[in-house]
This record gives sequence, structure tokens and C-alpha cells, in this order.
Amino acid sequence: MKIVIIGGVAGGMSAATRLRRLNEKAEIIVLEKGPYVSFANCGLPYYIAGEIEERSDLLVQTPEQLQARFALDVRPNSEAISIDAEKKEVRVKSSEEEYALSYDKLILSPGAKPVVPPADGIEEAKNIFTLRSVPDVDGITEFIEQHQPKKAVVIGAGFIGLEMAESLVSRGLEVTIVEKAPHVLPPFDEEMAAYITKELKTHGVQLYTGLGATAFEDEGKTVVLENGERLVSDLTLMSVGVSPESALAKTAGIETGLRGGILVDEQYETSQKDIYAVGDAIIVKQQVTGEDALIALASPANRQGRQVADVISGLPRRNKGSIGTAIVRVFDLAAASTGLNERQLKQADKTYDVIHIQGKSHAGYYPNASTILLKLLFHPVNGKIYGAQAIGKDGADKRIDIIATAIKAGLTVQDLPELEFTYAPPFGSAKDPVNMAGYAALNVIEGISESIQWYELEEKQKEGHLLLDVRNESELENNGRLKGAVNIPLDSLRERMTEIPKDRPIIVSCHSGLRSYIAERLLKQDDYTVKNLDGAFALYSTINAEKVEK
Repeated sequence: MKIVIIGGVAGGMSAATRLRRLNEKAEIIVLEKGPYVSFANCGLPYYIAGEIEERSDLLVQTPEQLQARFALDVRPNSEAISIDAEKKEVRVKSSEEEYALSYDKLILSPGAKPVVPPADGIEEAKNIFTLRSVPDVDGITEFIEQHQPKKAVVIGAGFIGLEMAESLVSRGLEVTIVEKAPHVLPPFDEEMAAYITKELKTHGVQLYTGLGATAFEDEGKTVVLENGERLVSDLTLMSVGVSPESALAKTAGIETGLRGGILVDEQYETSQKDIYAVGDAIIVKQQVTGEDALIALASPANRQGRQVADVISGLPRRNKGSIGTAIVRVFDLAAASTGLNERQLKQADKTYDVIHIQGKSHAGYYPNASTILLKLLFHPVNGKIYGAQAIGKDGADKRIDIIATAIKAGLTVQDLPELEFTYAPPFGSAKDPVNMAGYAALNVIEGISESIQWYELEEKQKEGHLLLDVRNESELENNGRLKGAVNIPLDSLRERMTEIPKDRPIIVSCHSGLRSYIAERLLKQDDYTVKNLDGAFALYSTINAEKVEK
């Protein structure tokens, strides 16, 4: 069998090496239009920052190494320019020649390309870069070394944009981020992204949200925003997203769908027989909803490459889709997520509920424990887990990985309290944040607790709800007060309940939500109508700092 793979890196190289392990006698040819067939593209920002010191560490495997170990015919700088599905032939253009290459099976792993929106003056700009490959990173580092830029503008505040903002700050540049969405880190919900906004500002990054760049002047040294404001930029990074690299597939008559993504079946086969596709260019099923999605992440691409090799080798594998699990570090914080966010649930017309809990990365009494804010989205009746987001200095990855596993396994919020984790004070807590999220969600499902979200508070107060803050007086003095709130510390609540009117619905808040839940239970059992402010003061004050009285 002769198998040709177009594109290397995660999907293509996983397919090639797995194929060799299963088929020693197969002829396996890998075509890569760039100079590097196997590199760590997720590590590129950290090389620019200097955290990865050696450029060679970015190169996972060379063609020579792949030939020696796997007997793969790897051809860098060889671009597939056309596919004839009937003849089973690929037209290849290399630096030396152009030739036809036959195949029995063809695997497409073209990846995705950075989106560069049209803008006046962008063609004349000499300081605008994207980051997707080793040549991209070479261009950026060479520019920095030659021109010693002082000011940088990052357009786009997604994962790569934020990683590059941090990297450029570490290189001593003044960084400004411009994001078209209402908040940074658009895959996260607004209140969770607010913690990242705060972290960016703490490290001197200037932010413009709800605005796009419309033009570039002075050969790119001036960035013009939609509101007419002009930013000085010695170096600009475009990071507004990626789109499937599917032009070659389209010319071969392969069917595409959502945003040009390549359509594949459960065995990764395209609409053309014996042509398969994997990686960032294909449409997958979002496993939570069953709807079409584009999920450009390394882990699913690696899995897909291995599975398509299994399929071609006659093993029973099925493309089950993906849920989209990812993490980004922004200075001293990590932001991790899995599944769907609130915006996606609303777009999918899903009925859902939300809880926010705060926990510690390990036992609170052990040194250096840090806070984790965990958000869980779930069905309010059957407890199906739709998604989760976590923010923290340490341990956010562990908790989101656990919940991602729970989603994949079909567990519900009712199962989360039952999960057992290793525990010793340096490593975790006897009540892990995931367990606590399960308890909190279960309380909501069973009607033991009722909550409102941070964005509902102001309207509820206008409707006549009384806001009761059960923090201690010292906390109010040090951290601020919620506007219009009555303060009765939790430990005094039983003795002072007569001060609370029974003819008004009550909203209870504390610092994180635990004491307010206790207050909610106490008041409800004395026939008060009570709801808990989910996430409490800590969450509300982060997203609405201007509404907190000092």
C-alpha cells in the first residue's frame, strides 16, 4: 500500500508514525510545504519570551530522524498543488521540480492558517506578523533583534494573542491589546475573563475591547482603531483566529462545510473515496451538543492522526468528535476551560444552570495555597455537564481535566461528589473544588439552594429585593461594600433575624458564596424567600468594580 500524507506536525506525523508501527511494508510519503515537518507550534510564544532557550528544542523530529526510525519518506518544502481523485494522483511542487505522485490512500492534514482581516495599508506595513510556524517565529525574533522595538500592538486577545502579549512584555516591550469582542479571552464567559483583564492591567498591558483595527499608516507604525484612535506600534502581531486550510481539498472536489472546514465521516474519510482528513482543517462534532464545530487544538489532532491510521489499517476506530479542552497562562494566572460557555449554550437554545465556587489549590493551612475560581454549567434537571471554566495561579488545569474526563465519560454533576482524588496537604484538599462544585450543583438541582447571577443583581434590587451581606465588618472596611446592601455578619444572623423584613425577597452575599449559602439555609427555614448571589462579592466586585463602595 502507498500512503501519501499532505501536511505534518500533529495530525500528519501522528498518522505517519502510527501507520508505520502497524504496516512495516507500506510506502509512506509525507509532503510538507514548509521547511519543518514536525515542530512544537504551541511552544512558539515561549521561545520568543526566552523561556525556551534553544530554537532546536522546537523541532520535534527531523526528516533524517524520521527516516532512520520509521523509514518514512519525508519531503519538506514540497507543496501539494492539486489532487486528481479519479487518477489517485497528487501534483507536487518542490524547490527543484514539479511532479505527479500516485497514492492508494491519501491523508490531508493541512492545518489552519491565521486570519488576516482586510485593512487599509496592511500590504505596505513592514512590522506586522502572524505566529503559526517556525519561519513565523524566526521572522519575529529577527525583527526584534534588528529593530529593538519599544511598543507592540497585539490584535486579538485569544490564546495566542495573550501568550504573545506576555512574551513581548517579558522582552521589555510596552504592549497594547486590541480585541473586537467585548472582553479578552472570548472563549470564556465575561466574568471569568475579568480576572484575566485584571491580571493584564496589573502587568502594565493596555487594553482596548469592543474595537477592531481598520487601517495601518506609516508602513504599519500607526494602527487606526474603529473609533478613530491611533496607536503607535513598532511591532504588530495579528492574532484574530485561524481558518481551515482547505483550498486544496476544494479544488479536488471534496465537500466542505462550516467556515470552509473539510467534511469527514466517522472514519475520517472525505466525500472523495480513499481521501481522508484530520486536524485543524476538519469539521468535528462538538460532543456536548452534537453540532458541527471547528476545534483547532493539538490534542484532538494527535488523536485523529492516530485513529485515521488505525482505520486505514483495518482497526475499528470511530471519530467521536471533541469537546474543546484548553488552557492558557497569562502572567501569574492560568485560565482553563472545557465544553461549552454560556454564550454557546444560549446559541444552542439549551436550558442550563450555573454555579461558581472558590476552592484552594491544596489544603488551605499548608503554605502557598492559592484560590481557584471554578464555574460549572449543567442541565438543571438531569445534571448533564455542559462545560466548565477555571481561573487560578495553580491547579486550574487539574480541575478542568477532571471535568473534561467526566464529560467524556457521560458523568453528571451528581457524580462529581463521588469522585475520589489523592489527598495530602501539599497536593490537594479533602474536599476538592470539583467535589464542592458537585455539591453546589446538586443543591441547586434539588432545590436546596437557589441562586442569581452577577448580571441579575442590579435588576433584582430595582424590583425590590433586599441585598443582605453577611461578611464581617472588617471585610467591608478592607474590601468594600455592595451598593444598597444591609450588613449582618453570619455569626450574628440568628439573633438579628428580626431586622430582616419578611415581606421582601432576600438576596444573600458573602465573600465567596459559602457563608451566604449557610445564611440562605438559615433564613429559608424561618420562612424567608431567599436566593444566593452566585460567586458572591469576590466575583461581583471583579466584574463590577465601579459598583463597589469603598
